[in-house]
Amino acid sequence: MLYAEDDKLVFRFDDHLLWIQPWGENALRVRATKLASMPTEDWALLKAESDRPIIKIEDSQDSSISNGKIKATVSRRGKITIYNHKGVKLLEEYARHRRDPKDPKCSALEIEARELRPILGGDFHLTMRFESLDPNEKIFGMGHIPFALSSLGYGFLWNNPAIGRAVFGTNTMSFEAYSTKVLDYWVVAGDTPAEIEEAYSRATGHVPMMPEYGLGFWQCKLRYWNQEQLLDVAREYKRRNVPLDLIVIDFFHWKHQGEWSFDPQFWPDPDAMIQELQAMNVELMVSIWPTVETASSNYAEMLEKGLLIRHDRGLRIAMQCDGDITHFDATNPAARAYVWSKAKQNYYDKGIKVFWLDEAEPEYSIYDFDIYRYHAGSNLQIGNIFPKEYARGFYEGMHAAGQTNIVNLLRCAWAGSQKYGALVWSGDIASSWTSFRNQLAAGLNMGLAGIPWWTTDIGGFHGGDPDDPAFRELFTRWFQWGTFCPVMRLHGDREPKPSNQPTASGSNNEIWSYGEQVYTICKKYIGIRETLRDYTRTLMKEAHEKGTPVMRTLFYEFPDDPRAWTVESEYLFGSKYLVVPVFAAGQRTITAYLPAGASWKVWGGGQDTEGEIHEGGQEVQVACPIESMPVFVRV
Repeated sequence: MLYAEDDKLVFRFDDHLLWIQPWGENALRVRATKLASMPTEDWALLKAESDRPIIKIEDSQDSSISNGKIKATVSRRGKITIYNHKGVKLLEEYARHRRDPKDPKCSALEIEARELRPILGGDFHLTMRFESLDPNEKIFGMGHIPFALSSLGYGFLWNNPAIGRAVFGTNTMSFEAYSTKVLDYWVVAGDTPAEIEEAYSRATGHVPMMPEYGLGFWQCKLRYWNQEQLLDVAREYKRRNVPLDLIVIDFFHWKHQGEWSFDPQFWPDPDAMIQELQAMNVELMVSIWPTVETASSNYAEMLEKGLLIRHDRGLRIAMQCDGDITHFDATNPAARAYVWSKAKQNYYDKGIKVFWLDEAEPEYSIYDFDIYRYHAGSNLQIGNIFPKEYARGFYEGMHAAGQTNIVNLLRCAWAGSQKYGALVWSGDIASSWTSFRNQLAAGLNMGLAGIPWWTTDIGGFHGGDPDDPAFRELFTRWFQWGTFCPVMRLHGDREPKPSNQPTASGSNNEIWSYGEQVYTICKKYIGIRETLRDYTRTLMKEAHEKGTPVMRTLFYEFPDDPRAWTVESEYLFGSKYLVVPVFAAGQRTITAYLPAGASWKVWGGGQDTEGEIHEGGQEVQVACPIESMPVFVRV
């Protein structure tokens, strides 16, 4: 049975209920369930105002609902097909059964497009299947967040915050949620990638405006373990006249996990430390873990008030990491408020406005950051709302305290996390050329998935000896590339480990730790980042107002250039600079593709150059000595 109800096209057959309704300009939201009524959670989606849709109910043929540039048809037996305003088919459900003999794909296989299999407890194991319509279709995004942007001209958000899987194959595209009450996805049609991306950002929320300290260079290592060590590093940057916007105090600056305060033995006067940093115009970031140690002074109170995660059986211990620990329940508003109250008292009120909300790699960090390309047969586990709620608590607290430009550094996120000031980094990655190469794809797809603020550990996290010539080359190339990331942040657990410091601290990781040649190159690129400050600020403003990625695939700016959809080893920093990272040891020349539709010349790092102008649509070979990474400027 098909009928119109308010602004929805509704299909019902037996226990299956389907809703299709407009949700923002040129977009539709599709929901289905086998419960008695449709669940009402919006999850990542914001409430959206839309024009009244055009709904046509037909007895003998497909009924339809249209909203601007998108149209969905539903057959008398419930099969959905989605078109753009030009009549081009964008998505078609993959169903193989006999319930509609008129369907040319009628089959005896008994495969449902929207499969809701009951499981114990009242939920469903959900599978949503679509036809793969075009073998040349290219799908971007995903990787961290279940939003996909297609070269066919649509964007698709899997709005089910459950653990599951996405598969992109040559015959089918499918999404699964292992335990949910409802199928829920959002789809938008657009003529350009930018139009799709901006619509998605309106639907899930815009990132705040990046604060000024987010535009420069950030210094970090595995762990600065006491107050004087941290201040000595900041003072040395000042002495060397190297711009430094932010320095990080990472984990185990506390006495016990779950106290969210400085250990007075090693941090005797945080107020004086913060004041000295502020006098040097250096912002301080502190790491906040969600873990609560049984020895913490807050453990008993949090247990009594129900602020900790539940355990199915055994002791209240989720993991062991320098003690027996569990986690605070970030999905509980009272728990978020409690942790914020401690952070506010011990950090925020002292002048610290930037937080590294480190998930400490518990079971919540289920994303595989090394899966970075999506092609036939690839798949990825998706899900878990925890990171979003974690950042949300700090956003709400800081916003209530009057802080509007909020930065929360996280290792994973969910759709909509950007509106809580989420700066996502790619986790504790290897210090290797392979890992370095993967970061470009991760960052580009993260931007397309709606998270404009993204960064990586410059040099990689695991391993790397600053005295090793091979690692120095990798570090140099990574540092050059980091200059053209949304946030330029140096981090890593360097070798060899010092043996005279409590808890892991890692070896030195300041730019002068790598020898004079590397230091000179790093200082030069920090200077380039400063030269770009005004430009980067405009990119952050675009991200804030429209959801535009800071790092952009070539096709984002040049969608009419077919080659731009296939280039994977270079990208655009905003619309002006074409960045060509060097991803191989010993490489001193590189071939770059210049997108058609613009003219280009080699950029001199802030200096006006009279270099040769190249027309787009061709490859050029350029030098890449260790001192520089090729960057072209749009003429």
